Amino acid sequence: MSSAPTLSAPNQHKRVSTQSNPGFLERLGETAGGTVIGVGLFFLSIYVLFTNEGRALQTASSLNEGLSQVVSLRPFSSLDPQNNNRLVHLSSQLRTSQPLHDPNYGVAVQAVKLKRQVEMYQWVEYRESKDYQENGETKTETTYTYNTEWKSELVNSRNFDEEIGHQNPSAMAVESVTVVAPEVGVGPFSLSKGLVEQINNFQTFGLREFSAFHLAPYLSIDDDYFYHTQFPRRPEVGDVRVRFSFAGLSGETSPLGRAQTVSVVAMQREDQLIPFRTKSGDTLEILYLEELSAEDIFMKELQYNSMKTWGLRAAGWALMFLSIQLTMRIIYTLVDWVPVLRELVSVGLKIFALCVSCSLSLLTIGAGWLFYRPLLAAALGALALLPMFLARSQLPAKKND
Repeated sequence: MSSAPTLSAPNQHKRVSTQSNPGFLERLGETAGGTVIGVGLFFLSIYVLFTNEGRALQTASSLNEGLSQVVSLRPFSSLDPQNNNRLVHLSSQLRTSQPLHDPNYGVAVQAVKLKRQVEMYQWVEYRESKDYQENGETKTETTYTYNTEWKSELVNSRNFDEEIGHQNPSAMAVESVTVVAPEVGVGPFSLSKGLVEQINNFQTFGLREFSAFHLAPYLSIDDDYFYHTQFPRRPEVGDVRVRFSFAGLSGETSPLGRAQTVSVVAMQREDQLIPFRTKSGDTLEILYLEELSAEDIFMKELQYNSMKTWGLRAAGWALMFLSIQLTMRIIYTLVDWVPVLRELVSVGLKIFALCVSCSLSLLTIGAGWLFYRPLLAAALGALALLPMFLARSQLPAKKND
């Protein structure tokens, strides 16, 4: 394999690499490796499809159990010891004890979370490749383009094809961080860590009315960003900018707006809301960033469970389809030297993989329901075997000699 650079624009160059076409044994060896991967993906698809059905049923049972036991509380109700260790529902405004602040920039906000997102102006490499045949060899022409962009993660210029003239700093002057209020409450209760983690409705902290009187001399403000330069419209590589955002506004008299109303379903233990363990084995610890009744919350959770179930079914089928294609690829390799036969085999293998993956997916899903709904499992099994019976019925009957 050889490689040769080609000059073009100042921040763009091309490189052409040459590789001899692989022989039959080499292609067969690559196909064998794909077959091993295909077998692994096949068993992974079986696992995803089978376990998904049990998970879906367990989640639905837990949600129905929770709906039958939940006790709805009034927004301003006091603690009731009779509800200890019971599943409760409450809709009220968020409450925190003190503002969150960043002393380096003078930002303060009464909220559950305050995020500082840091970006640095860096070189970024883009690659675009195309293959073509020439003199019995495969040539790859790769175009490398270099642009300067604001990036929240460090871009390692040592991995560039051409680092000279496109070097990035090895570290940022400021790090991104998210600060979380130590105590978060709703009504008379304090929220568990799991409930607080679900508060992620981040909004940008606007700087249009921000007082820059106490701002450090090396900082400037432009378009809701703090820039570590006096020339934010003409940045240089290595310049840093910082933007703040907050989630779960909780101040009663905040200039940013009213406190966020949330709806919570969890277990009451004295003055805390903690996870509720169902008889089915799941935990219920639900928070929505809007005012909802208990019935609405469980309806949304059931809809989400249904969407997740169908999404995993589709993912499991796709994995099985891909695994069968990879496993059968060796047949295509054996005939790829005959153009007409190659195309026919390729189409036939795709149809075969489609039919087999559909049937096996239905069988696996049916096996997942076998212990819960035997009739449904039998119906899915019959549907999976239907293509085989149809194909067998089309075969010509053998004549007796």
